Amino acid sequence: MSQPLVTIVTPSFNQAPYLRATIESVLSQDYPNIEYIIMDGGSTDSSASIAAEYSSRLKWFSEKDRGQSHALNKGFRMGKGEILAWINSDDILLEGAVRRAVEGFQQNPRAGAVYGEGFLMDPAGNFTCRFPHTRPFDLWTLVHLSDYVLQQTLYFRADVYREVGELREDYHWTMDWDLLIRIGRRYPLHYIAHYMGALREHPDAKTWYGGKVRSREIGRMLREHTGMLVPPGWIVYGMDTFRQIWCGRIAKLIPGLAGEAPQMALTYACGIATSLALNRFMGWYADGWVSTRILYMLPRCESDLLIEGELPANPWLDGQTVEVICNGESLGSHRLPKGEFQLRIPARGLAAEEPASLELIATHAYIPTHFGHLTDRRRLAYKIRRITWADWSLHH
Repeated sequence: MSQPLVTIVTPSFNQAPYLRATIESVLSQDYPNIEYIIMDGGSTDSSASIAAEYSSRLKWFSEKDRGQSHALNKGFRMGKGEILAWINSDDILLEGAVRRAVEGFQQNPRAGAVYGEGFLMDPAGNFTCRFPHTRPFDLWTLVHLSDYVLQQTLYFRADVYREVGELREDYHWTMDWDLLIRIGRRYPLHYIAHYMGALREHPDAKTWYGGKVRSREIGRMLREHTGMLVPPGWIVYGMDTFRQIWCGRIAKLIPGLAGEAPQMALTYACGIATSLALNRFMGWYADGWVSTRILYMLPRCESDLLIEGELPANPWLDGQTVEVICNGESLGSHRLPKGEFQLRIPARGLAAEEPASLELIATHAYIPTHFGHLTDRRRLAYKIRRITWADWSLHH
């Protein structure tokens, strides 16, 4: 269908100050085929009267539920759309968001979900900054390290949602991250380079509280997906959580300027610990350079592996050879020519049911600080433009 039905669900409970803005952001979309459902948890404020003003254009259900995930699952079961999404009752969709999501699925029919750029906003609804973590689809980072998808920009196919399973109701902070991982292990996620949603930051927002309980949930979820006792993402989120907790305690114990020094020292120490954790696992840098060992993942597929990149002219990199390992099985060592290169490696059957866990190990590297670059201490082996399946059109 050129204009598939899109079901959007809003879970809500006593969010009257923000609910009208959320409703209008959905109903003002320029896409004509939207089913809008609000799943209210039994609000005692004026939410019902606000929703009643739009009763001809949305469906309103108000009853007690077991939390946000339970409310969303109920809404998605009621929905008839081919594409599903949710927007919380204190957040908003941006102009053209639904249309761009549908176009994203049309451009990439293989995608299980699409997502885009977004903003953070203050309680009054003023945009404060771009959501800083959004990046093109990278399954390894999603599974092991970071939820870089702003949920307010996320849309997924209804058949894929039913295939991978509903939102986990025992997750209260990570249910969207868990769903993304389950989708990403089977289907690519399509990144849309447009602003599509905004997250409202205010003291009552769910993402602002949770502390150690939220950190423990992140650790539990990541351990289930990675099999690692201490996943790197848990270290990153845990460090930030405990930094906030201890900085708050320091501010109470040592108010004013006297308390700033220990807070700064704690923030610096947490930053160092986080960097060490990331450097242990990360090896593909933003400028395209990679280290002698990188880890990467692709969703399941029956195809050849395609690696495209460049071996810069550097005598220290002459004779560069890269061993490619997929799901524990070596796909051989491959000599890289100078300049642009493309490796097409048979890998059929190695990722037919499970995602492909890749490890690339290079034999040569150089360190820029040894050649006059005072601040670049990375071990650099070659550059990668993309790693993908040969029959995909996605760029990673």
